[in-house]
Amino acid sequence: MDRTPPEILRQTLSYRSRKFDFEVNQLRLPNQVEGEWACIRHPGGALAVPVLPDGRLVLVRQYRFAAEGWLLEFPAGTVEDHEDPAATIAREIEEETGYRAGTWQHLGDFFLAPGYSDEVIYAYLATDLEKLEHPPAGDEDEDIEVLALTPEELTAAIRDGEPVDAKTTTAFLLYQLSQS
Repeated sequence: MDRTPPEILRQTLSYRSRKFDFEVNQLRLPNQVEGEWACIRHPGGALAVPVLPDGRLVLVRQYRFAAEGWLLEFPAGTVEDHEDPAATIAREIEEETGYRAGTWQHLGDFFLAPGYSDEVIYAYLATDLEKLEHPPAGDEDEDIEVLALTPEELTAAIRDGEPVDAKTTTAFLLYQLSQS
């Protein structure tokens, strides 16, 4: 991705948390406009669109505290320091779904919420899935149910307003485009 960073004139606030940083800066944008902007600095996330041999998609219904409820999502995880996103998602798919993928294809990258965050999602197609006899333990704060839906069922869930997160909807479109 071609990026042109703004000029930082002054940092007003900086906060580091477990998963991301938060900054408020006085900036000069490339068009020379100056002002104060806040931004979440995130290391990025990796996501899989896992497809079973019968064409069903493996998703998780996961509790998200910020949304105060359960969202339908493709398995995903935060990219750790100096980690390749492909390694991130290979680990996360096993922890979240209990499957291991034999074949991976990069579907594309996209910004999740560029109005306030620099987080990029790295999306992959995961096929040749093998159900693990002893999947690795997931994170203790994750409340996850594993589901297998047809593409038509996922389309209906999105259309009918079921809570589906934006990264899943975008990755589903990338998957559909890769199949045409």
